[in-house]
Amino acid sequence: MTLQIGIILIIMAGAYALAHWKKLSVEFCMLSAAVAGGLAGAFFHAPPIGQLVRHIVEGSFTYLDVILVFTTATIFMTIVSESGGVNYVVRGIIKYFYNLRIIVLLLLMFIVLIPGALTGAGSVSILTVGAPVALALGYLGISKKRVAAILFIVAGLSAAAPPVNIWAMIVSAGTAIPYVGFELPLGIPVLLLGAFTVLFLGWKREKKLTLKEVLEDMPQVPEKMSWWRVLLPFLVFFGLVIAYRIWPFDIPIMGLPLEFAIAAVVAYLVSPKKINILVLSRDTVKRLLPLLATMAIVGSLQQVMTATGVRGLLSYAVISVPVVILFILLVFIIPVSEGVLTYGGAAIIGIPLIWFLDSIGLHATVAIAGLSLLWPLGDGLPPTALIGRLSVMVSEYKGSYWSFLKATWLPWIVITIVGIMMVIFSAKLEFLVKWSM
Repeated sequence: MTLQIGIILIIMAGAYALAHWKKLSVEFCMLSAAVAGGLAGAFFHAPPIGQLVRHIVEGSFTYLDVILVFTTATIFMTIVSESGGVNYVVRGIIKYFYNLRIIVLLLLMFIVLIPGALTGAGSVSILTVGAPVALALGYLGISKKRVAAILFIVAGLSAAAPPVNIWAMIVSAGTAIPYVGFELPLGIPVLLLGAFTVLFLGWKREKKLTLKEVLEDMPQVPEKMSWWRVLLPFLVFFGLVIAYRIWPFDIPIMGLPLEFAIAAVVAYLVSPKKINILVLSRDTVKRLLPLLATMAIVGSLQQVMTATGVRGLLSYAVISVPVVILFILLVFIIPVSEGVLTYGGAAIIGIPLIWFLDSIGLHATVAIAGLSLLWPLGDGLPPTALIGRLSVMVSEYKGSYWSFLKATWLPWIVITIVGIMMVIFSAKLEFLVKWSM
């Protein structure tokens, strides 16, 4: 049986490698691996050939809830950006705090964190607020290489931040762990690591402009834009999220997709400029298609791996490794799995890993939070390097990609250490989960 499953795993890996060699997208590479694995399994009647299509189609709906959150949250953030809200906030930060460098850097960090935290995708942070934040960092005299490094690290952390962490959602769904109690285990390290990153990479000033020069060069915003127009949609969203926790028996749980949809309507209504909501929604979904396709195909791949026994074999491989060696290997395995499989790494590696860590007495929720700090680092590694490539593009850095990646070395090491320590000492950090609930 082990030999049979091993053959299927090799065929799946070969199909992925072949598709990548043909320069197909990551989504097609994973789909090729799923189909090849299903056909190889059908040869051994695991699963029968007649059920292959059912497993692929059924698996594509595994993360439908995550896809809905992703879509509605991104539309919400895009409306805020298109209305001029992001440029208005960035301009206000520069105007009032230009000479207070620490405050400016921390406030710009928050701006990058918010879209990713609300959508679960660091790429959304880059697409919606990356350009104005990159300009603001440039006005502070920070080199383009360091600007790209800041955007990459902070946007990656934004994807790990609560309330929406897709890696944690995938692992929680696969291990039957409720997606609750992640606010403090994720929020505290993300804020501390983000602050360390922007202060370390952004402190050095290469040139200095006067405030007048900066304001003249910054993008203009609609005259009627004001702080209440920017804040009201966010107050509505967080109000809906908090309301059912304060009054659990009086207010129904709407769910994140509906809450984001309501906030998006509010943002649209208070926008000072006219927005064609149908065109905006269409273009937003078009931009999201690769990520949405990834989520659907990850579900199909996960179901095929379960049906063929490959997932069980990987689970056995995980629990067979000595614990000390496993913790050392996580430093490399987790980011690389993200670089190759994007969110698929959470389904293939994360789920069996959390089963094992939970079985040896570690706290599953805190361990998932620790691993969630490592996965975003993989978004700077080939072949996908999604956030890394977007960061370089938005910052207009013209140097080599590896030169930009080397600039992130210290934040990368610190994030890795914090993530691994959270996994190792997860049982002692259980109080963070209790305080979050």
